[in-house]
Amino acid sequence: MPFAAITYDIKPGHEKELTEIFGDFKRVRSSRVEDASGEQAGTILATAVFLRDDTLVRVIEYTGDLEAVARHMASQPGVREVERKLKPYLSRPRDTDTVEGFVATFRRSLLTTVAQISVRDLPAPA
Repeated sequence: MPFAAITYDIKPGHEKELTEIFGDFKRVRSSRVEDASGEQAGTILATAVFLRDDTLVRVIEYTGDLEAVARHMASQPGVREVERKLKPYLSRPRDTDTVEGFVATFRRSLLTTVAQISVRDLPAPA
């Protein structure tokens, strides 16, 4: 399963507040990701958030189309609430108030995958 990681440029010294924001996160209504026609385009399997100094990273494990995953996330109330609560702590503003703005910001914030290794990718034992 692929992973994607997106970064947030934040003001240092707000670890407690940021931890509370993500600690109160409301999960997406469904892990099923649909395309514009309502067909399944992927699944969000897991997310994790990491923080150090002035960088926050959200890691997403998913299946399917990453663009569809970003669009799905943009429409989720919990994600929209987190993005709204993060605004005062960002050192670089993010345009995430609309689906298009969220997706564009998602693309710009996406880290390049250098390597991905999982025991799930190993061949089944004989």
